[in-house]
Amino acid sequence: MIETIRARLATHDPQYITDDTLPRAAILLPLYESNGDTHVLFTVRSELVEHHKGQISFPGGAYDDTDPDLAHTAVRETFEEIGVAMDHVELMGQLDELITVSNFLVRPFVGRITQPGPYPFAHSEVEVAEILEVPLEHLRDEANLVAELRTYQGREMMAYSYKFGDHLIWGATARILHQFLGLL
Repeated sequence: MIETIRARLATHDPQYITDDTLPRAAILLPLYESNGDTHVLFTVRSELVEHHKGQISFPGGAYDDTDPDLAHTAVRETFEEIGVAMDHVELMGQLDELITVSNFLVRPFVGRITQPGPYPFAHSEVEVAEILEVPLEHLRDEANLVAELRTYQGREMMAYSYKFGDHLIWGATARILHQFLGLL
């Protein structure tokens, strides 16, 4: 599956948003091999963070002036949030940029954790309440997809979310995930 993902990302031409007024951020959509299956890792944000308390997200955060680029931001934040060593992440490609409701301009990267499972994750208790390892096949199963027509800023649009046990993956995380799954 990893080689298929790598090939699909290689042909994707990510769309960029030009807006110098918004703060920049980057996330990593981390792929993780465990027990012969590909998983997508998510975090459940703690109640201590400033934005999106208790929501499911990808590891990531704001660009720091010391970061050489946004790819570094995504990998650094993944280390800080869930303890994946920076040299254990192989970046495979990018998805389209998007603007979140908290007004961040986010660049999503897709990366593979190069160490086989089980990985010794160590999450930041300040930022992360829980790490979710969701099988990719579960996310690809349309029975777990919820599609709803919503009105946002006077425009009707389809909003997607994904069910995983008692969890619901929605918002910008679901938008990024939906694009990724659409490439497959």
